[in-house]
Amino acid sequence: MEKYTIITAIKDKVGGNYGIWTIGVTDDPDTRKSQHESEGENVKYWSHWKTNSEKDGRDIESYFLGLGMKGGEGGGGKAGYVYIF
Repeated sequence: MEKYTIITAIKDKVGGNYGIWTIGVTDDPDTRKSQHESEGENVKYWSHWKTNSEKDGRDIESYFLGLGMKGGEGGGGKAGYVYIF
């Protein structure tokens, strides 16, 4: 998906309540979701999007971290997906 399409989808889903959401990047969203769940995180509202490039995924992550989402830069392998929960 295009970077700005993903950004719009995330904004629509979170409704401006950025601080209660976590964002990350991964190359395997199903495995990453299971990891978060096994760490005791609530992944009930999990969503993920396939990015056009690793750079797009990291740009999206950085943008939303700047708006107050939880998470951290780095990790994620090839970062072919961006996810929120």
